[in-house]
Amino acid sequence: MKRICLALCMIVVLLLAGVVTKAQNFGEVLRVDPAADAIVPADATVEKLGDGFKFLEGPIWVHAKGQGFLLFSDIPANVIRKWDPKDGFSVFLEKSGYSGTITPDFGGQTNNGFGMVNLIGSNGITLDRQGRVVFCTHGDREVVRLEKNGKRTVLASRYEGKRLNSPNDLVFKSDGSLYFTDPPSGLRDGDKNPQKELPFNGVYRLSKGKLTLLAKDFVRPNGIAFSPDEKYLYVNDTVRKVIERFDVQPDGGVTNRKIITDMNSDTAPGAPDGMKVDKQGNIYCTGPQGFWIMSSEGKHLATIKTKELPANLNWGDADAKTLYLTARTSLYRIRLNIAGVRP
Repeated sequence: MKRICLALCMIVVLLLAGVVTKAQNFGEVLRVDPAADAIVPADATVEKLGDGFKFLEGPIWVHAKGQGFLLFSDIPANVIRKWDPKDGFSVFLEKSGYSGTITPDFGGQTNNGFGMVNLIGSNGITLDRQGRVVFCTHGDREVVRLEKNGKRTVLASRYEGKRLNSPNDLVFKSDGSLYFTDPPSGLRDGDKNPQKELPFNGVYRLSKGKLTLLAKDFVRPNGIAFSPDEKYLYVNDTVRKVIERFDVQPDGGVTNRKIITDMNSDTAPGAPDGMKVDKQGNIYCTGPQGFWIMSSEGKHLATIKTKELPANLNWGDADAKTLYLTARTSLYRIRLNIAGVRP
């Protein structure tokens, strides 16, 4: 009883002294250009929401009555998880990326900071115009739509009769066409895997059931996003550490390919992976030290340095000003000043 009373007294003393405890900040803001001040609040902090996962990817905010919730992939666990601001974490979808029997030598591999893990589950997730969840699968090597009744519809699995490598990330255009990247990340040894049927790693457009190859000379095409007006398509390459921009044509094709950001000047760990844009056209992309914020022309404005390297990021909350980060084994978020573009 004396110890309890002493602890209570100490709390009262601290409050009277004006001492306020703050949540731990899991990041640091490196402002490269003055334009960053309009985007990143002076008191911006990176907050951890949960940890203990295997390797996180593909966050997407789902609108719902009330606050809504976040979905994200835990690739080695082969599940899509859910984070609800009120109810916390739960499993949203089992066998999200591979429906077969899992063996130790199946799937690509990466280090999550604690050891090697196998990439077998879902990766990028988005929503279509009807609010249905659409996601990329590593193990099954498909793009899949989850129907309202829980059934799954395969949207893309082959190009010219050959199996896709392992679809990675995806984005819808406002006309309903779907654009996605297809590196060999879900295949053990990547390009050297004998089960890889396509001799390239492509970027595709799926429209009215027709799959069109847009580009095939990427080393590892990964993150993909449109500018707010959809005049440009951005695609990054994890190995080459660049972000490229394409002009989008009226028929949905792309042309005038151009490198707008080169991250090779920063030799710290991290590379371009997940990528999103805000309503003013600024680009947000994982990279060395954490994630980078760039202008619509690719000019580096700021780096948010994080304790764990994020693999992807996306906008959430009712106002779309919270950026959620799937960073290896943990989920984080940071509040920013400008709302993001989301489905």
